[in-house]
Order: sequence, then structure tokens, then C-alpha cells
Amino acid sequence: MTTSTLLVGSVSQPDAESTFRLASEHLAGTAARIPDGEVGKRYYWIQFQNLLFESVPGLVRIGEPGFYIRDEFDTRPITLADGVDAESIVFPALGYADAAIESYATFVRLRSEGVIPAGVRFQVSLPTPAGVVGSFFELSVRAAIEPVYERAILREVDAILAAIPHDDLAIQWDTALEFGLLDRATIFGHPMTAWFGDTHEQILAGVLERGLRQAAAVPADVELGYHLCYGDVEESHFHQPTDAATLAEVAAGLLAGSPRAISWIHLPVPIERDDAAYFAPLETVEWGDTELFLGLVHHEDGVDGALRRAAAAAPFVPAFGVSTECGFARGPVERTVPLLDLHAEVAAAL
Repeated sequence: MTTSTLLVGSVSQPDAESTFRLASEHLAGTAARIPDGEVGKRYYWIQFQNLLFESVPGLVRIGEPGFYIRDEFDTRPITLADGVDAESIVFPALGYADAAIESYATFVRLRSEGVIPAGVRFQVSLPTPAGVVGSFFELSVRAAIEPVYERAILREVDAILAAIPHDDLAIQWDTALEFGLLDRATIFGHPMTAWFGDTHEQILAGVLERGLRQAAAVPADVELGYHLCYGDVEESHFHQPTDAATLAEVAAGLLAGSPRAISWIHLPVPIERDDAAYFAPLETVEWGDTELFLGLVHHEDGVDGALRRAAAAAPFVPAFGVSTECGFARGPVERTVPLLDLHAEVAAAL
């Protein structure tokens, strides 16, 4: 049985065609799904939504300009303007559907030319509404603005579903900020605070409730996946997990409660974690027919490092595919081909 590979989402390439061509060539037939690489304005995951909010009437930033990520993305929180009710906010098209529809046309053309193998699905990776709202909005308005933004992103899902044949489509929900909330992480010196619970149990229940709504939004004839993650800020997690216990809690809750089949779940593996203690909490998860992908691949230590982490994981999980721990569009473009080859080399070695 061939070990599978998964591109989590972002790939450091100038356009979708480049991503499709390189992935098809270098992953050696191990990838059942290929994303467009989150190219262009989407390269820094959800930061382009941060920019979009600046043009939405009724939303304002708090404070004077200060720290910018890459001198481009304002880190000041967003809130409602004085006297504005959250339900009056009208989000424009968010950009996810437009990008997916454009990239899918390229995907179909390349498949017709024999570049993309038959049977490979087009993968669309989407952030959770809580991930976006929790990243950019002031705490006091998150509970009010989240359902408004959630409706906006589900409109994007509906547009994608209407435009792309379901047997060609795979949708992945990127779930990252939620783990910072569950683990009480601190980012940029500020504690990450949930707006839907105080205790771990309450926050977990809120995370799962949202995740199961996201599952229900994807029809059964579309593949569904979850990328569970601790984020990527300049190629580093915003918080390093002590072990996989919180990941196991969320994965188990999604698998137990989903109203439809979950095709795959991806879990991150920090580069230094080749110890049994990290993976041991995963032993209790009932994976069923859901494919597990582990983020074993790190460019710093290659095949040997990935195999050490794989050996540590093997006693606690069923057969698994391989990936990086997060997307890699924040890295240099010259790293893309070696990373793709590394995916294939690790898959072959396993």
C-alpha cells in the first residue's frame, strides 16, 4: 500500500498553475487531492481577510498604527464603530469562492492535458469563522460578529459547491486559533481568550459545536477534511503543544459527532517531537475510515527526521499519510521543489 501525501494548503508559488504542475510532477502519484497553493493575496493564510475588513462600513481599528507583519498586515484589533450593530454589517464576497472557481478552471485544463492525473480532486482550504474572528476582532465584539462572518463564509462555500462538480472537490477546514484558546496560549504578548466559554470543557464544546456545523455545510458527495494546527507565524507555531492531547480531544469529538463521513484529518508534529509522550494521547481516538495525516515533514532534517517522528507515532495510531505540519507559503519559493520531493521520499521510505 502506497503511503499518501497531503499538501495542507499554502505552497510558495506565483500562481495556481505552477502549484498544480509541481505537485503533479513531484508527489509521484501519492496525492489524492491538490490545492492551488493559496497563491496571490492569500499567501499569508487569512491576513487578506484582515485587509478586506478595512473597507467594510461599520468596522474600525483600535489604536494608533504600530506593529505590521511583513510591513503589510496591521495587527491592531478591529471593532464595531460607535453605534453600529453587528447584524447591520454587510461583508462583501470574501474572495475564497472567486479564487477557487478561477483555479479550478486551470485544474480542469491541466487535467485535460494529462498534467494532473485522473481521479485527483481539487482541494479548497478554508479557515474556520472563529479562526478569523478570533484573530482580528476585539474580544468584546467577537460573539456578535462571529455569526455574521460565519454566514458570509458559508455563502462562499455555497458558491464553490455550485460552481465545481462535487466528485472533483475536496474541502478542508483549517482549525488553528481554536487550539490557542484551548491551551491558553499567548501570542504577541497577549493571552488568547475565548468568547464562548471559560473552562476547558466549555471551550472544547464550543470548538466542536462549530466544527460540526462546518461538517454539515459540506455535502456528503464532497470530500471533507480538517487541518488541525497551532498556526504559522513566520514559519513557527504561535504555541508549541505539550503533547497531542488537545488535538486528540478535538479529532475524537469531530469523528464521533460528524453528521457525515470525514475523509481525512491532519495533525501537526513539531520538529523536536520524536518521543512517545507526544503521540500517546492519540491512542484512544477511534479513526474509523478517516485517513490520518501527520505533519512529519520538516525541511530542516529531511527524511531521517521524518522517519524518527513516524517511528514514535506508529505505536499509537493506525496507518497514516505524511505532510508538513502547516502550509509552507511563508517560506522561500526555492524551497518548494525540495519540500515536495521530501514528501515523496518520506512516503516511499514508509
